Amino acid sequence: MFNELHVFLANIWFFIIWLIFFLYIVVDGFDLGVGILFLLNRDEKQRTIMMASLGSIWDANETWLVLLIGALFGAFPLVYAIVLHALYIPVMLMIFALIFRGVAFEFRSHAHNKALWNIAFGGGSLLAAIAQGLAFGGLISGLNVTGAGLNGDWVWLTPFSLLVAVGVVVGYGLLGATYLIVKTEGELQKISIRHAYVNAILGISIGIAVITWTLQLNPYVAARWDAYPSRFSLNFFLGMIGFAFLMLLRALRRGFEKSPFFWSVFIFFASLMGMTIGYYPYMIPSSITLIEAASSSKTLIFMLTGIGFLVPVMLVYNGYQYFVFSGKIRMDEDAG
Repeated sequence: MFNELHVFLANIWFFIIWLIFFLYIVVDGFDLGVGILFLLNRDEKQRTIMMASLGSIWDANETWLVLLIGALFGAFPLVYAIVLHALYIPVMLMIFALIFRGVAFEFRSHAHNKALWNIAFGGGSLLAAIAQGLAFGGLISGLNVTGAGLNGDWVWLTPFSLLVAVGVVVGYGLLGATYLIVKTEGELQKISIRHAYVNAILGISIGIAVITWTLQLNPYVAARWDAYPSRFSLNFFLGMIGFAFLMLLRALRRGFEKSPFFWSVFIFFASLMGMTIGYYPYMIPSSITLIEAASSSKTLIFMLTGIGFLVPVMLVYNGYQYFVFSGKIRMDEDAG
């Protein structure tokens, strides 16, 4: 039996990790999204501006991934062990992809022939997004955990996870496009608006397909959708996704610059909230609950004095960083 304090602490850490995960999706999502759109642009000057829009923030964005892994290891070591073992291949692909795009930031501006570094940046961004989608799709579809371990080394590679991977690429493309609307002007901004339209429509279509497939794939989620009060919460956030999608299209049509990014982030927030409610209290669907996976109460309390207080510090630092480097990256600037 788990005492009330342990249950409370486990839920607190579940919320903290959820928040870190959401922040990582947003900040590295638009970061990778710009890289994905980079592949669709053949103008070297516009490509330079796209990279310059990220030049001062990309490395800080990825610190949320490091914090996420550290928090998961300390608070839910069982989930950490199972997930990283099961998803070893897509996780390693993601790490190598992030390394390649990170190197491209440092070397492209000094290279006479930029073709190699263009591939490293754009291809690394695309590969990282695909790897994250495969890992996430494999996780939410179920890892088939048994007493003997995992059933198979390729449990993450399924038609469902492939669909989720496409959805992640499109979703990140939407975040990247709406971010570029804020940071650029002229022809590049017009191109970004068109990309935002296309990715928004594709994203909502893939999202509907993923929800429908999930209800068929996971009986627990289907049961949560029929039970009260989870049914109300799930329908509420589903409605919020639809509302945000319409507001996003309206903002793009009216030529607003900042609100498209806000509504894109809100779509991700509502989607992640709905998914969390649908799967709660499972951290590994249908196998491991957050209470079963949590560390001891003493460990969770100790971690609150470290990582727990680090989150607001990072939020303040990142917020200040975005404030300092706010403003347009203009076509006539020497972006490197």
